[in-house]
Amino acid sequence: MKFINPLPFVTDMERSKAFYRDVMCLKIIEDHGNFVRFENGFALHEGRSLLQTVFSRNPEVNEPHGRYNLVLYFEDPDIWSSFDRIAPHVELIHAIERQTWGQRVFRFHDPDRHILEVGEPT
Repeated sequence: MKFINPLPFVTDMERSKAFYRDVMCLKIIEDHGNFVRFENGFALHEGRSLLQTVFSRNPEVNEPHGRYNLVLYFEDPDIWSSFDRIAPHVELIHAIERQTWGQRVFRFHDPDRHILEVGEPT
């Protein structure tokens, strides 16, 4: 068995697609409307349609899908430039901090309040 990618649910695909493309600088390689895949295996799925596919129900979902139970982790060798580019567009959890294991990271929320972490390579 091979793990392929996480599929975070999003409430507004256009908003989330623009965020990951324009703020996070990820390149879209597939766009099927309710499913978007970026380079490096990251993908998004429109929450309402995925819930319908998985559970055969059409729920009314108008709130963010992030539930503080998952961190989406990214790395950038120039963490300071990433922070300067991203910070004005997000709700920061914290600015760049050195972790106990020595790595510097910053954390913030995406438009659906999923937790994102950007770290320098170790």
